[in-house]
Amino acid sequence: MSFFLHKSNFLLRTVYPEFWWKIDDEVEPTIYLTFDDGPIPDVTEFVLEQLDKFAAQATFFCIGDNVRKHREVLYQVLEAGHMVGNHTFNHLNGWKTDDEVYLENIQKCQEQLGVETALFRPPYGRIKKSQVAEVIEEYSIVMWDVLTGDFDRRLAPNVCLRKTIHYTKPGSIVVFHDSVKAWPTMRYVLPRMLAHFAARGYSFRAVPQPIYAGY
Repeated sequence: MSFFLHKSNFLLRTVYPEFWWKIDDEVEPTIYLTFDDGPIPDVTEFVLEQLDKFAAQATFFCIGDNVRKHREVLYQVLEAGHMVGNHTFNHLNGWKTDDEVYLENIQKCQEQLGVETALFRPPYGRIKKSQVAEVIEEYSIVMWDVLTGDFDRRLAPNVCLRKTIHYTKPGSIVVFHDSVKAWPTMRYVLPRMLAHFAARGYSFRAVPQPIYAGY
């Protein structure tokens, strides 16, 4: 049994309408794949291989400390034409972190990324209103429409796949994790999910960088 919502909460969408939950401006059916917590050798590289098979683009929300340790994997992500976003340096829970420490951690991650990005995703989806007020000045805060749950070992891979397919609609921002913890489930779900929607005429794109980021 899973203890999280696969579909983002309507109330939260109402409270934070300025966050990106879904993208509905495409003519053709499009899914926005995102990957949190990398880069991790082998795991992130597996993701890149699967995306390439379907000419899929994605956005990788990177942890700064993982970038520091595995910079060569980040280079592979960028060379493949994918987008990157900021996921803090230490994967901080905003609800439990002092605002100044939180903002400094975001900046520290940005310095490690070494490329401009105006996309930020708060770890765990948890961020205080006081933090939002500061972060939104420089970043678009990207949440999600569908949380796959690949990180939850209590959720059988086939169930994870079924729920992900069920909840994903045109314009959905979908969260996977290119992490060691999520690896056993993600490697089962991702290729099958890509094949399912590709066969139905969907395309897979990266979350667009805001215009004010210079893109």
